[in-house]
Amino acid sequence: MPFHYPNGKLYLNDAKDNPKKQPKNQEVRFDNRGMSLEEEINESNRYYLAHDIAVIYKKPLPIQIVKVDYPKRSAAVIKEAYFRKPSTTDYNGVYKGYYLDFEAKETKNKASFPLKNFHQHQIEHMRHCLRQDGICFVIIRFVSLKRLFVYPATPLIRAWDTQETAQGRKSIPLNTIETEGFEIHYALNPLIPYLSAVEQLIHYLESRKGVHYGN
Repeated sequence: MPFHYPNGKLYLNDAKDNPKKQPKNQEVRFDNRGMSLEEEINESNRYYLAHDIAVIYKKPLPIQIVKVDYPKRSAAVIKEAYFRKPSTTDYNGVYKGYYLDFEAKETKNKASFPLKNFHQHQIEHMRHCLRQDGICFVIIRFVSLKRLFVYPATPLIRAWDTQETAQGRKSIPLNTIETEGFEIHYALNPLIPYLSAVEQLIHYLESRKGVHYGN
């Protein structure tokens, strides 16, 4: 089913809708799980919710349906839809009284994370959340390296803002992510224990109270 952005441009999911970018091996496997990063985070969030640790959900996409077929009386098939407005980030919720807002991204690069994986409206959304003392970050998976990081929004925004300058880069080096971020490792329950890294991020931010981020 085709989806369109608010400006009418056709939305293509690289791994699903664009045959020219279709990977030969569509499943990225970690310990034979075969799940996408989104599925792994969703499963982790279900664990956090079931154990009263945090309430975090994936945000629904703002979709406007424009064409529906009814091949059977009991079934309707959506044939075409548009994104009503640009989406912000993937997830939000609350943990120990803190508002969490974050994105999930993957890259096959081994040495850096490309900034082109983000959009301006996502960066602006995180910037506004930081100004309200929200906890914002991105969960990054380096597919080839099988490594996961929680990377704070503050250095991400800084990299985004400077990418067009003489000193800027179009990507964030892995060694920078290692230094400024928090590496996390797969576990049994939850599958991705990212809140352990969020705890460290909260501790750091609490120690810097009064400092405004993302300006």
